[in-house]
Amino acid sequence: MLRPAVRFQTQQCSSLLRRTYATAATKLHENISSKQNAASPSAATVSTPDATFRNIQPASRRAAAGAAIMRTYKPRTPGVRHLKRPINDHLWKGRPFMKLTFPKKGQGRGGRNRTGRVTVRHRGGGHKRRIRIVDFNRTEPGKHVVERIEHDPNRTAHIALITNVQTQTKSYIIAAEGMREGDHVESFRSGIPQELLKSMGGVLDPGMLAAKTAFRGNCLPIRMVPLGSQVYNIGSTTGKGAVFCRSAGTYGIVISKEETRKKCKEVVVKLQSGEIRKVSPDACATMGVASNPHYHFTQLGKAGRKRWLGIRPTVRGLAMNAVDHPHGGGRGKSKGNRIPCSPWGQQAKSGFKTRSKRHPNKFVVTERERNHGKRRSRA
Repeated sequence: MLRPAVRFQTQQCSSLLRRTYATAATKLHENISSKQNAASPSAATVSTPDATFRNIQPASRRAAAGAAIMRTYKPRTPGVRHLKRPINDHLWKGRPFMKLTFPKKGQGRGGRNRTGRVTVRHRGGGHKRRIRIVDFNRTEPGKHVVERIEHDPNRTAHIALITNVQTQTKSYIIAAEGMREGDHVESFRSGIPQELLKSMGGVLDPGMLAAKTAFRGNCLPIRMVPLGSQVYNIGSTTGKGAVFCRSAGTYGIVISKEETRKKCKEVVVKLQSGEIRKVSPDACATMGVASNPHYHFTQLGKAGRKRWLGIRPTVRGLAMNAVDHPHGGGRGKSKGNRIPCSPWGQQAKSGFKTRSKRHPNKFVVTERERNHGKRRSRA
């Protein structure tokens, strides 16, 4: 199908010639919108030619329905032909806040333990990094201002540098989707402020409390989160940091709260894997969804980009020699009637013979327990 010819103005053509690899997917839509803005002198904002390519608007039905818009590149080299990345033009372009980082050095980068033995295979090389110290507890009260949103090379989600308004101390947190520079976030893990109680008339109303605290990026004890809300950075026990839903685009849903004598005993959260888990009522939870939700649409484009991330190639045992793997050797594609196993001979399949009898986890709610609880509530 032939693409329609698009006529650009002289000023836009000069910007096109200066532009390098990245291309916009909706040039026609942006050109039309820029002409409309030029026709109406009362328009509030006028987009520049460079901003035309940064602020990409969905033009097709698929994009309007909420599909991910990825940044593609002209195939000037084989490595960028299949390269796709999410559009995150709001990220900080400079270096991180160095006082909250330390270098990642030593044998741990290559998957070794303290004795030098390889404990994690397929690790090594990669670009040098600095570890960002992220606050997963968020026990410091008071209002915090979001300084900027940054890329963290050690995780898939973005991080936000926040500053306490009173003490001017800085810290890193996992950014929520939609969080931008200048936003205000607050933590209520240390208790409800007196000013908030006075604004509610001195009476603790759960509905009024949720309306004043349950905002994107705020950290709450999970007993204060309204039912059906989306939360991320979920803790499991009292006094500890977040352990669930910390990667890009993940979230959990608060299903129910088990209360006894007007006191919350346990909170039931449904994770994205479908697992239903019981957590402590004083465990932390952040309102919203973890940032960078389109990360899983990324295509690296070439094998070398995987090596830059510190991931070495993975070779099948069937393709090895007999001295290197139990599945190796032989004439042709055959593992010699060997039961699937690891390079060290440990069985990888066969079900009940290899699985160890572990004690049941009291914090995981099974389907049978859920149905039993529903029958008791109906009765």
